[in-house]
Amino acid sequence: MAASQSGSLDTFPRLLLNHALVRGERPATREKFLGIWQTWNWSQVAQEVRAIACGLAELGFKRGDNLAIIGDNRPRLYWSMCAAQMLGGVAVPMYQDAVANEMVFVLQDAGIRFVIVEDQEQVDKMLEVKDQCPDLQHVLYDDPRGMRHYNQTFLHGLDEVIAGGKIHDQNHPDFIPAEIAKGTSGDVAVMLYTSGTTGKPKGVCQTHETFIAAAQSGVGFDKLTDQEDILSYLPMAWVGDHLFSYAQALVAGFTINCPESGDTVMTDLREIGPTYYFAPPRVFENLLTTVMIRMEDAGALKRKMFHYFMAVAKRCGAEILDGKSGVSASDRLLYALGNLFVFGPLRNVLGMSRIRVAYTAGAAIGPDLFRFYRSIGVNLKQLYGSTETCAAVCLQPDREIKFDSVGKPAPGVEVKIAANGEVLVRGKLLLKEYYKRPQDTAEAIDAEGYFHTGDAGFFDDDGHLKIIDRAKDVGKLANGAMFAPNYVENKLKFFAHIKEAVCFGHDRDMVCAFINIDMGAVGNWAERRNIAYAGYTDLAQKPEVYELIKSCVEEVNADLAHDAMVADSQIHRFLILHKELDPDDDELTRTRKVRRGFVAEKYAVLIDALYGGKASQFIETLVRFEDGRTSKVAADLKIADAKTLPVMRKAA
Repeated sequence: MAASQSGSLDTFPRLLLNHALVRGERPATREKFLGIWQTWNWSQVAQEVRAIACGLAELGFKRGDNLAIIGDNRPRLYWSMCAAQMLGGVAVPMYQDAVANEMVFVLQDAGIRFVIVEDQEQVDKMLEVKDQCPDLQHVLYDDPRGMRHYNQTFLHGLDEVIAGGKIHDQNHPDFIPAEIAKGTSGDVAVMLYTSGTTGKPKGVCQTHETFIAAAQSGVGFDKLTDQEDILSYLPMAWVGDHLFSYAQALVAGFTINCPESGDTVMTDLREIGPTYYFAPPRVFENLLTTVMIRMEDAGALKRKMFHYFMAVAKRCGAEILDGKSGVSASDRLLYALGNLFVFGPLRNVLGMSRIRVAYTAGAAIGPDLFRFYRSIGVNLKQLYGSTETCAAVCLQPDREIKFDSVGKPAPGVEVKIAANGEVLVRGKLLLKEYYKRPQDTAEAIDAEGYFHTGDAGFFDDDGHLKIIDRAKDVGKLANGAMFAPNYVENKLKFFAHIKEAVCFGHDRDMVCAFINIDMGAVGNWAERRNIAYAGYTDLAQKPEVYELIKSCVEEVNADLAHDAMVADSQIHRFLILHKELDPDDDELTRTRKVRRGFVAEKYAVLIDALYGGKASQFIETLVRFEDGRTSKVAADLKIADAKTLPVMRKAA
């Protein structure tokens, strides 16, 4: 353990050993298993990580190797990251919901020899692609259930590897300390692959120094301590999870909590009651949708009380949370009553009663959605960043929250706007390189050391950064007005009945949209009105559903009409797609971002129908399931017109 006493806590293994020394009995990791929470303190985690590292070394893992990690958020998968780093290796977390063929590129590109997976499902994927990955030599699995009859020699149960590692550690007690001592802050610690919205994913190489710097910045900014609890449920391959559930946990020494499964996240969230929470906008949208569905099913008195006090919250809740003085005494009294009868119970249902700081990032969040959470007393803030910047470029300071900004540059980060409106970033948190792609690295980081984010934005008068859209997606309508599709789409997705939206309008004389309904919300709405349906495709084409979505679209248009910059982006025509956009069909990335170009090409016939004035359009689409099966979905899609408002031009 001597490495941790050197005073140089500049790598993740050294941070881990330091926690084992200074707060060894404090809980480091929890996992819910068979309905019961299991807890490991920092001393136990350090011992487990050390055993995994020794077991990997026994199998031949060495300095410079890349270790792929695939599965849901499991303690031993997080520990395996640190074990690889102890040996001078690089952790390469991959999206667990990717189909086998999607994993081939990363396994080949990163030259993966070792993979640690969660369970039988992920083992089967590795068996399916092993012939395409000649470098792959060892597959380790955490959960042995279902693995009894698998007899391939390259498969290893993690239990056996750990047992062998403990024997190795007893026989060679100086091995791990010596390996940790060889590590430097400039070593690559993790390789996170980009989502690949415009092409093949790129491996982003981040060093110990960059992620520790990003974590320290956030910990200091929000005054995080070792007393925090966080629920670790987002994909381990996503930069946001790596920052919050790995880097910040190892910097601050707080507890990460792994849910039993994806299906139990809401229940586990309520049981843990995290003090620190992170989720992309889609999760907050889904939580709000769940709330609205439940309120629609509630009794008349409850509904009336909910809507009355939510109007109070919308009027003054965010201002009260920010400690502003302009709120009247009557509003403060009404808000206190609302907190007693509505907001407090609502936060409890959402598992947010103890939250001190909550963040969202990964995509723009609609201002209305943002205001909703802050108005009920959840200190929700936005951050801005990317995989290449450790997800920590801008943060929103307490009491300086703006619903349409992503905050101010984080401590130690320089941000400037290029002449073309692109956001440029410089600081310690920048990637070291794109793996084996020197030309891409040179293109992304200019001669002055600024990373070109690809996002379009500007600073307001208070120094807050506002992101408009991806620079490549910002276009112009035929009349020269700016068209930022993501801005409009986020307004649509605020409605509980709309799950996804894709807007078109570049070089066109009007904006049109594809809509995905939220099956849960719209299904519940239809059932309460005795509207029978046979599935998503049938429900999506019901005349009543079109009227419902039309009202949402026209409400967005009314909102857009009051903003001169985007008033021309009102939606004139829309259709409801016959299927949900899906990562398995390449329409979304694994982080649920729309592959706009792919969608436009795949559904070109629908776009032509929208702009061609047609009232309907037949389409047949091939869909792919996770197990490789394919099927076809066909429908005659209705096309609806939406009311737009006159654009008010400012006098010259």
